[in-house]
Amino acid sequence: MLDTLITSKTRIKLLLKFFLNSNSRSYLRNLESEFGESTNSIRLELNRFEEAGLLTSEYDGNKKYFRANTGHPLFADIHNILLKQIGFDKIVESVIQKLGNLKKVYVSGDFAKGKNNSIIDLIFVSENLNREYLLKLIGKVEDVIKRKIRYLVFNEVEFNDFIRNIDKSELLLLWKNEDM
Repeated sequence: MLDTLITSKTRIKLLLKFFLNSNSRSYLRNLESEFGESTNSIRLELNRFEEAGLLTSEYDGNKKYFRANTGHPLFADIHNILLKQIGFDKIVESVIQKLGNLKKVYVSGDFAKGKNNSIIDLIFVSENLNREYLLKLIGKVEDVIKRKIRYLVFNEVEFNDFIRNIDKSELLLLWKNEDM
């Protein structure tokens, strides 16, 4: 089944859109403008994913909204494959776990919206972070994942102020310190 999932650009875009951030929700015309592809090819793929149980749909007015079926047995596997393909696993291994003193790390920007990009936007939440060491670790992981990383560092209060003014579906929790 996975080989049929990853054979077209439209499928890959849909996987990123819905399976990277399970909070993503969209309708056909919105996907058409976002992907720059015909509604027919997108509709075919949406129908295939829905028939396979990978997507669920609901109507809001006259619009049919789609979202990932997080209860599907393959959801976690597809999500993890996407994280590894993008390089998020390397970010966790090479940056986050070596920094210590972190509370949370979020992905924002295009990847949080389910769009592929050569730049990964990260938000670090920490009370005391060694920024020089962070910069060094990010430089090393950029070489490995072949993508650039932009980041913001907030303490808890600054982060709470920041998220009051944004759509929370545009943040994807990448890592959380369970000990804090």
